Amino acid sequence: MSNLIVHGGRPLNGTIVPSGNKNSVLPVFCATLLADDPVVIRNVPNITDLEKLVAFFQAQGASVNWDRDAGILRVDNSNFRNTLENNELPSDMRSTVLLYPVLLRRARTLRVPANAKGCSLGVREIDPHLEILSALGASVGADADGALTLSLPDGRFRAARHWPDYMSVTVTENFVMAAALADGESVLVNAASEPHVQDLCRALVAMGADIDGIGTSMLRVRGVQKLRGAEVTVGSDYHEIVTFLALGAITGGEVRVEKAMPEHFDLIGRVFKKLGVLIENENGAALVRRGQKLEVERPFTSNLLAKIEAAPWPYFSVDLLPLMIALATRARGTVQFWNKVYENGFAWIPELAKFGAHAVVCDPHRILVFGDKPLRPAIVDSPYIIRAAVALTMTAAAIPGRSVIRNAEIIKRAHPRFVENLRFLGADLAWED
Repeated sequence: MSNLIVHGGRPLNGTIVPSGNKNSVLPVFCATLLADDPVVIRNVPNITDLEKLVAFFQAQGASVNWDRDAGILRVDNSNFRNTLENNELPSDMRSTVLLYPVLLRRARTLRVPANAKGCSLGVREIDPHLEILSALGASVGADADGALTLSLPDGRFRAARHWPDYMSVTVTENFVMAAALADGESVLVNAASEPHVQDLCRALVAMGADIDGIGTSMLRVRGVQKLRGAEVTVGSDYHEIVTFLALGAITGGEVRVEKAMPEHFDLIGRVFKKLGVLIENENGAALVRRGQKLEVERPFTSNLLAKIEAAPWPYFSVDLLPLMIALATRARGTVQFWNKVYENGFAWIPELAKFGAHAVVCDPHRILVFGDKPLRPAIVDSPYIIRAAVALTMTAAAIPGRSVIRNAEIIKRAHPRFVENLRFLGADLAWED
């Protein structure tokens, strides 16, 4: 079931609750290997990446009880085997790197590929992770076949101060997991501060970690002797919140999203406004009303184009950029999009053009979208990029007629019940075998 069949042109309307954040639950689940007691995680999304990690934990002897309907996951790692059969880790997902610090503490030696898997946004380098682990006391060696051997002889990280080249979410998460049980106080300058990084830090604090600076670019972690079991709750997925609001706006409908975390939406709301969409907040819910004007807001600096630029948080998130690009195809005016992170983030734009969208790729990081052009149904091929697949689906949902998004199954990596949720809002779409 890899293709999405979309019969578009229907305004989407209704109230919906977003899933738990995929990018939160994966590191939090990995971090349970640091605790001596069972951990309960709530608001857990039913996603394929988590299924792979759960299967890995269970194969290693962990007891994992996942109530998918209730969104509750209980994990007890007391019988987790500290040796890996054939040194194999879950494949085909970038999140595998989050296992490195927790497994090093247990297995003390870990053999990993030199190239981590993920989507097709661009090269995902492993070096920053190795630098973090090395700074905290691990050693790294390369085999003749190119595989890497990581070792932590005594199973204990040591405190360090580190300043990575750039703000990386998974590097920051690996730092706090390794430093939580290290000897002494560790400091990370230029730390990532995304909501999911904050979720992991708060989960570790609930388990007994000592972390200062959560939500900032400098983290201080004072190592403790052990972590305990805890009950933690994953925050709402802000990617889904934005997706539902953008779908309401692009189809001319009215969508209300509960549990919308308004404390994280100041800049996101301003980006919507640049495209003529007003997001309202009511008692923790976000609302996009029908009849948005969908007109690009002209800057006061008259010789410049309107611009939406994305970079690591607290910039506008690069993962949300494709959703705004889809919305811009329906807005009157021209807007420049600037992806400051991924060199392959706009590779899917030729597929968007099949709908009739006018978009010019200026270079690997910038595009121009000329909005409000006539659009038509189309058959398009999704790249292996979650939000690009969502953006193509959004565009199809706004166009009367039958469109096909081929190879769209990657959406399931991050969005549980994606089709069911859109149907609930009034969309006509289905998976095709």
